[in-house]
Amino acid sequence: MSDLSTILDDMVRAARDAGALTLSHFKRFRDLEIGVKGPGDFVSDADRESEQMIRQHLLSRYPGWSLTGEEFPPVEGENQEYRFLVDPIDGTTNFLNGQHYTITIALRRGRETLCGLVYNPVSDEMFTAIKGGGAYLNGERLQVSQSTDIALMAVGTGLPTPNLSLYPGAYARLDAIRAPIGGVRVVGSAANSCAYVACGRLTGYFEETGFVDTAAGLLLVEEAGGVVTDWWGRGPEYYEVTGTMIVANPATHAYLLEKLREVPPKNP
Repeated sequence: MSDLSTILDDMVRAARDAGALTLSHFKRFRDLEIGVKGPGDFVSDADRESEQMIRQHLLSRYPGWSLTGEEFPPVEGENQEYRFLVDPIDGTTNFLNGQHYTITIALRRGRETLCGLVYNPVSDEMFTAIKGGGAYLNGERLQVSQSTDIALMAVGTGLPTPNLSLYPGAYARLDAIRAPIGGVRVVGSAANSCAYVACGRLTGYFEETGFVDTAAGLLLVEEAGGVVTDWWGRGPEYYEVTGTMIVANPATHAYLLEKLREVPPKNP
């Protein structure tokens, strides 16, 4: 296998090319044609074109590897050990309304995330991480917020509409955590929310969301000194399946864990 820094460089190039493509759509967001994949789940031509571009770039460089994306069936290569996870536009509702979105790519070896990126084309912010090598924003080393003051905690989450399967209890959980913290923010992209925790713009984030969206972001947070568990303090064997994640600095993680563990687990 190539050096991880070389592979990450290839992933960065793919994300930047896809970013330029999606920005060309983004600049005319009012005219985009929108499809619906499911309740509250939208897709545009930009999603598909972005994923196709990333697939072509990565699989031409690493033939035989596998790839799982958001818009097309998985590619099951000869090498089942190495798999790229790709979300070509995370935060599609944001994108369709002219707000910030991200492109995220992770490389997995079995159950381990080796490296990953979260790219915001609108702000040109490239978050990258290699396992054991730290997390970076445009080349600058990241560290999660060191704040322990509950009154200053800024927590990200999502607010699902009632027709989504993850709706039950969402607003009760929000009510349970929102006081006495400093504020709750809805970024609109799970990947970007994780990146904001890694760089200290949020002290924590919790949501029930997909692992393809967050694999790179979770690595960013861990490499920046943060903590990742499910809502009951359990490890990746749970949150990778259920999507119930707490992603935070140590103090905010402890606070959210205390508040959210009251909710009965979906998969005890």
